[in-house]
Amino acid sequence: MKAAVVHQFGQPLVVEDRPLPAPGAGQVLVRIEASGLCHTDIHAARGDWPVKSTPPFVPGHEGVGIIEELGDGVTNRQIGDRVALPWLGHACGHCRYCVEGRETLCEQQQNTGYSIDGAFGQFAVADADYVVPVPAGVAPEDAAPLTCAGVTTYKALKVAGITPSETVAVFGVGGLGHLALQYARVFGAQVIGVDVEPAKVQLARDLGADRAVDASSGDAAAQIQELGGADVAVVLAASASVFEQAFASLKRGGRLVCVALPADGTMSIPIFDTVLKGISIIGSIVGTRQDLAEVFALHAAGRTRVVSVRRPLADVNEAMADVLAGRVPARIVFDMPPVQREQIVAEDESTQAVTR
Repeated sequence: MKAAVVHQFGQPLVVEDRPLPAPGAGQVLVRIEASGLCHTDIHAARGDWPVKSTPPFVPGHEGVGIIEELGDGVTNRQIGDRVALPWLGHACGHCRYCVEGRETLCEQQQNTGYSIDGAFGQFAVADADYVVPVPAGVAPEDAAPLTCAGVTTYKALKVAGITPSETVAVFGVGGLGHLALQYARVFGAQVIGVDVEPAKVQLARDLGADRAVDASSGDAAAQIQELGGADVAVVLAASASVFEQAFASLKRGGRLVCVALPADGTMSIPIFDTVLKGISIIGSIVGTRQDLAEVFALHAAGRTRVVSVRRPLADVNEAMADVLAGRVPARIVFDMPPVQREQIVAEDESTQAVTR
């Protein structure tokens, strides 16, 4: 199969031939139809974070495709099912976090495209219990961004405890932010979109934001305070200074929801204001399988719109450069190279030809 592989941190990915993986017990083999490009994939390829992937590996945790083969013991999935491969590729299932429905905090988790090979390839192996069915009517090119950008922002707004008529400021109207704006509206909030790129400020307006703030024209926090301040500020821009602006935009009793993970990783927050104004600071990491099922249901019901551009997998390095340069309106979705020949799957000591 063809796959885009990280061989060395900070170096271009190589689109190369790899052996077709075989599903083990409890796993499925998925033929990938579409895979979104997340900023996390770029962090992984560059080795930006303290806990690093181990090269060589295949990034991609917004994969959507068709199950082609079942591993031993799989009874909850069928060949032909369309499923999504999210960031949470596996969790232990029995720790306090898994039992309480907070599986994304499991300390034994495996992450798609980071600690296990992901969806930047024609095929991927995944845990059958952790792939999420994609409902009929949700196209693969839409389901792919929803698998991370969608579920991450949806969960961030859930944990913020938004009540109708509260004001939510979304800092960063990109791949995640354009969906966060829409989920905030679903929750009944008044929405402010914030970005430094004029095109993304306009995108916020196009998606129904009540206000749009151009942070390049002046202090974003001051502009939001002039509008009355925000009850919730969701930070989706990978810049520590933006977190501080978002904090300063909050009114009394406000909640700062931290989602983006800038490489420098430190923000300065005034303790005095935090205490006297009753500010809450919340960390939110992706979402559960149930959260993703809800995200897909909302999209199938016509409540959200995914803004994306399609690229061939061969353009993976150029696509990453475009994301870093801010040249992408929202999300890039990779189309996989077509499967044009028989894929050979080794089973025990024999070889079985399977036409894909």
